[in-house]
Amino acid sequence: MESETKKSYSKHKWRKVAYGGMQPGYDDNHTDESFLEDMIMNANVVKRNFFKVMLDSVSISQYLCIAALVVIVWIQTLNSAINETSLLFLDAGLLGLGFPIIFLTTSELSFHLFLHYLLKIFFFISGLYILAPVYHTLTRSISSDSIWALSVSLLLIHLFLHDFSGYTIRPPGAKNNPTLASNISMNASIIASVLIASRLPSRLHVFSVMLFSLQIFLFAPFVAFCITKYSFRLHLWFSFSLMAMTLGIIFAMHRMLFVLFLALLVFISVVCPYWLIQIQEYKFEINGPWDEAKLCFDITE
Repeated sequence: MESETKKSYSKHKWRKVAYGGMQPGYDDNHTDESFLEDMIMNANVVKRNFFKVMLDSVSISQYLCIAALVVIVWIQTLNSAINETSLLFLDAGLLGLGFPIIFLTTSELSFHLFLHYLLKIFFFISGLYILAPVYHTLTRSISSDSIWALSVSLLLIHLFLHDFSGYTIRPPGAKNNPTLASNISMNASIIASVLIASRLPSRLHVFSVMLFSLQIFLFAPFVAFCITKYSFRLHLWFSFSLMAMTLGIIFAMHRMLFVLFLALLVFISVVCPYWLIQIQEYKFEINGPWDEAKLCFDITE
């Protein structure tokens, strides 16, 4: 009697039941030939173009050149090749060049917002000038070798954790949630700037180098993002010009450093995109009805 009942149950077609429990006549792990009909392979895998990836890597090479120029200014200032007056003119030139670029490439920046930012910059520069004597004597008891080792380590941390995706323009009062990695990167660059500035001979040197470093690390990525957002072709011209200038300065300083830095740029802009395209062949992703459900919430204020 029991076997007849089981046979009658087995005549029913097996159905995929998520929370219906076991189906009579079938094991709880039973599957039939229709189980793999909804299987999707590589649905979310993005096929990348080699030339497009090379163009996207230009932003990384651009920022490496910016960081290299900062280090060059640090070295030349420590070697007394650049005096504090030249640094102050350089700081003023960077500020005078950055704001017009932002105004010409951004339509979201109003005159009221410009005055707001200008007031903040004034307080920032004033506070930096007041704290320059503190920075000047901050690392007096630490050897120069330790300062350089720590500064190089912090600069590497800054480059490794830097957000190369760019910066968005946010008006005052808008929400801004930077990631932990970007905060660590920014703090590492500021600490490295303080350590280098503390080895300079005068307080004016400290102020001018600190202002220059913070302009580059805080202000330059924002300007570069505005250029990229306005015109990608202008971004490429700006990046390649910056690379050429950096390579020219390094070539005049040291030939071996020039070769190493050029190899680094080629590695980032050519070799790494090539590797990325090659490993795409080994990308294998399977999706189907067995995947866990992903909850999506549409939260509107």
